[in-house]
Amino acid sequence: MVRPIGILAGLGFVAVLLWSLVWGAVAFIQEPPQPTAEHEFHKHPRDAGLSSAGLLGKYDRQQLQRGFQVYKEVCAACHGLKYVAFRDLQDLGYSEAEVKAIADQWAIETPSVNPETGEAATRKNLPADNFPSPYPNEVAARAANNNALPPDLSLIAKARHDGSNYVYSLLTGYRDPSPELLREFPDSKPGQGLYHNPYFANLNIAMPPPIVSEGQVTYTDGTRPTVDQMSKDVAAFLTWTAEPKLEQRKSAGLASLVFILVFCFLAWGAYKNVWRGEPH
Repeated sequence: MVRPIGILAGLGFVAVLLWSLVWGAVAFIQEPPQPTAEHEFHKHPRDAGLSSAGLLGKYDRQQLQRGFQVYKEVCAACHGLKYVAFRDLQDLGYSEAEVKAIADQWAIETPSVNPETGEAATRKNLPADNFPSPYPNEVAARAANNNALPPDLSLIAKARHDGSNYVYSLLTGYRDPSPELLREFPDSKPGQGLYHNPYFANLNIAMPPPIVSEGQVTYTDGTRPTVDQMSKDVAAFLTWTAEPKLEQRKSAGLASLVFILVFCFLAWGAYKNVWRGEPH
């Protein structure tokens, strides 16, 4: 008795699924989804041409240092790097003394506790500390940014599709809405406190253009600080914060590939030697 009931219940589920599938297909044909501004006018990221891209790509340490300088002078006022420690900067080519100086002179100090009173306090940053958030909490962050929450940038290059190119394209993508967009979708015009950027998911972003003019940052290595160059450099730096072991991962992958190829060749040779036919 149990088996027929189970079979009937299974057939019922299959029938419901088939009905839902057919009904959904009919509804899609009769009333196809309406085009949206995000679907028609959203742009895919442009290629930043970073040296870390590609199968054998490697980081350009000088570019990473320039990118850190852009982050420090432009981005750090609103965005944190909570998963990156000051001492990690040694991987970019900074000496131990330079890292100590960067941590000690960082504008935001690390939250602490006064050992004498037990009250909340702050102290100078140490190389072992992670980069402190520019805001004490989410409420303060939203209050300072018209209720928009600036995301932490530690993993932004991994959290967004094609993250390195996305960061570069977003920083260089601010512009006025096109006449075609406003004609087809009048509601897409940025409201108060919003800025049009076709590389952002819904076209309008609360972050004002952070890099606005050439020379906004003065590079110590003499590189010309154009808007495009600064955007590429900070995109490279944020790629490193998201994947600090990228070079080791690629090296390990290449070594594994070579090993597999050699192993396959040896296995094929052993097969031909062991299983070869007897001579007639």
